[in-house]
Amino acid sequence: MSLRHWKATEWEGRLREVFDRIDDELEAKYGRQYPLHPARPPAGSTASREADGLFDIGAVFTPGFGSHHGRGYLVEVRLATPAKVPPAVVEQIEEEVVERLKALLPEAFPGRELRVERDGHLYKIIGDLSLGPV
Repeated sequence: MSLRHWKATEWEGRLREVFDRIDDELEAKYGRQYPLHPARPPAGSTASREADGLFDIGAVFTPGFGSHHGRGYLVEVRLATPAKVPPAVVEQIEEEVVERLKALLPEAFPGRELRVERDGHLYKIIGDLSLGPV
């Protein structure tokens, strides 16, 4: 049994679906450019895109103490490769993730005002994170 409210679980499930779509797109574009970590199974071979393939894309909630933007979801983009990925390529991938988030969040959360903003050296999803009447 989870101690999380069912609306929070549902909200984060929709967000996970957005990240899974972006993960699929990035795997198609970059998946063969870098070797997978030896302990990482190929893309699509597990039940979770977080556990396979070159990318692990997701977000973690932060209350935003000390942040200019306040609370939100910090966007995490990890590449599961032992290869040295040039910083410019990592930055390009992160920018692609942000652009796709900006396009897909309105579909996943219609009627909500959500934005993706830089917060320090990371990106953060901010805006209407409410669960509605609980």
